Formats: sequence, C-alpha cells, structure tokens
Amino acid sequence: QVQLVESGGGLVQAGGSLRLSCAASGRTFSRNPMAWFRQATGKEREFVAAISWSGSTYYADSVKGRFTISRDNAKNTVYLQMNSLKPEDTAVYYCAAAASVVVYTTVRSYDYWGQGTQVTVSS
Repeated sequence: QVQLVESGGGLVQAGGSLRLSCAASGRTFSRNPMAWFRQATGKEREFVAAISWSGSTYYADSVKGRFTISRDNAKNTVYLQMNSLKPEDTAVYYCAAAASVVVYTTVRSYDYWGQGTQVTVSS
C-alpha cells in the first residue's frame, strides 16, 4: 500500500519560514515526478511546485523565488522550503506523486496523495 506522509506544517508569522517534508512508502518514486499542492478554505486545490525524477523544478508564479522544492531519492522523500511566507500562503498543503514520468501541474495528473498538513501564516 502506497502512503505519502507530510510533516512540518504549523503556525508562522508573515515573513517567516517553514520546511515541509513528505515521506513515501510502499513503492519507490525515484523515477517519477513529485509535487506539492495547496488548498485554502473555500478554494480549489492549486499547484505549488513539482520536481522531476532528475531534479528539474517547476513553480507556480505566486511562490516563485520564495519556495524551493527538492527531493532525496534515496529516502523516497520530497521537501518544500517556504521562505518569506505571506498570509495568502495559508492553506492545507498536500504532497503528491505521479505514476507517469512526465511532470504536470494539474491535480488529475497525480495518482497518490498525502493527507495534508496545515500551514497558517499570521499577519
């Protein structure tokens, strides 16, 4: 059974930083894209960042320059370093992994999802 488990969320003041981690188990994703999405209350789930198996990265315009996605294939883990956080970054953050090898930025392109971790940024 494949599981993705996020950690690292919490409450932080605007301008602060958080680092999210997502550990996968049940299969290896070393040859597959992994990504982070987020969903604010009352809004659709949206793309945040993705990383290919080789380390190529993709970001939503709203987080470019502030967030960094990375992965450790040996640990089957993906990370999201979030700096200069803003109140509008408040959301539940979800880790996702794809069964394909192509990197996409849409929710429907990812096959496995974590349970989510809450990030709250106070002003």
